[in-house]
Amino acid sequence: PTEKQFLVKGLKQFLYLIKYIIFLIKARDAFESCPPDLVVVCYCFSDAQPTDAEREVWEQVDTVLKDAKGILDELQAYKGAGQEIREAIQNPNDEALQEQAWAAVGPLVGKLKKFYEFSQRLEAALHSLLGALTSETYDDPTQHLEREQALAKQFAEILHFTLRFDELKMTNPAIQNDFSYYRRTLSRMRINNVPAEAENEVNNELANRISLFYADATPMLKTLSDGTTKFVSENKNLPIENTTDVLSTMASICKVMLETPEYRSRFSSEETVSFCLRVMVGVIILYDYVHPVGAFAKSSKIDMKGCIKVLKDQPPNSVEGLLNALRYTTKHLNDESTNKTIKSMLQ
Repeated sequence: PTEKQFLVKGLKQFLYLIKYIIFLIKARDAFESCPPDLVVVCYCFSDAQPTDAEREVWEQVDTVLKDAKGILDELQAYKGAGQEIREAIQNPNDEALQEQAWAAVGPLVGKLKKFYEFSQRLEAALHSLLGALTSETYDDPTQHLEREQALAKQFAEILHFTLRFDELKMTNPAIQNDFSYYRRTLSRMRINNVPAEAENEVNNELANRISLFYADATPMLKTLSDGTTKFVSENKNLPIENTTDVLSTMASICKVMLETPEYRSRFSSEETVSFCLRVMVGVIILYDYVHPVGAFAKSSKIDMKGCIKVLKDQPPNSVEGLLNALRYTTKHLNDESTNKTIKSMLQ
C-alpha cells in the first residue's frame, strides 16, 4: 500500500476511536454491562462525511488539504543547491559559477515561496475550523467532536501535516542556506544595478517575510500557534474555554488511544501511531499558546505527565522531533509555575 493509503486508513481508525472513546465517556456506567462487540457494531466507523451544516467550512478546508500531500512530497524531495553555492562562494571571480549557482537557486526559491504561501492558506483553513468547532452550537467540546466528525477529521489532518512538515524542515539545512544565498545575491545585484528576474518572483518585502518564516525551527507550527492566538483575540465574545476545551479534549483522546492496549491494538500500522502522536503534540502546543497559563500549569486540563510518558514510551528515533517541539516551541514550559517533574521529563 502507498503512504497515502496508509494515511487514509490511519485517519479512519483515528476517527473510529474518537467515536468509541466519546461513547465511553458519555456512557461509562452503562458500558460496564454492555457487550463490547455490541458497542463496536453500534459505533463502528462511518466515513465522516460532512453534514449539510458542516459542508461550507468542510469544502473550504478540503481545497487546502488536497494540496497538502503534494507539499510534503516536494519538501521531502528538496535537495538544495549546496554544491553550486559552495563553488560560487569559493570562486567569487568566476562568473560562470556565479550564474550556475543563481540558476540553481532560482527554482528552489520558487518552491520555498510556494511552501510559505501554503502556510497562509493553512492558517485561514484553521480559522474556519476553529470557528465551527468552538461555536456555541453545542454545549461542550465532546458534542462538537461527536457531531462534527468531518471537521474534526480535517483538524487532525492539518495538525498531522503541520508536524510532518516541520519534521522534514528541521532535518534539511539546505532550505535556509539556499534562501540566505538568494537574499545575499539579490542584495548584491541590486547594489550593482544588475537586473534580477528572480526578484519578480520574490521581491525584497516578501523575501523578508519568507526569511522570518524559515528562521523558526518549526515554521508551520508557529503559523498555526499564532493563528490560533489571533483567532481567540479576534473573537472576544467567544469564551476562551470553547477553544481550549476542544484542544484539551483532543489531546486526552489521543493520549488514551496511545496508552491503552485495547485501543492501540486496533491500529494496523505504525503510521497510524505517528499520526496520533503528531495530533496530540499539535493540540498541546496550540493549547499552550492560547490558554492564559498554558498547558504545563497545575490547572491545565491536559495531563502533561501522561502525554510526555506516552511519547517517551515510543522508540526514541520516532519521537525526538515531537519532544523537541514541546521543548522549544511551547510558550509556558519554562514558567516558574511549571512542575519540576514535567521539566525534568523533557530534559
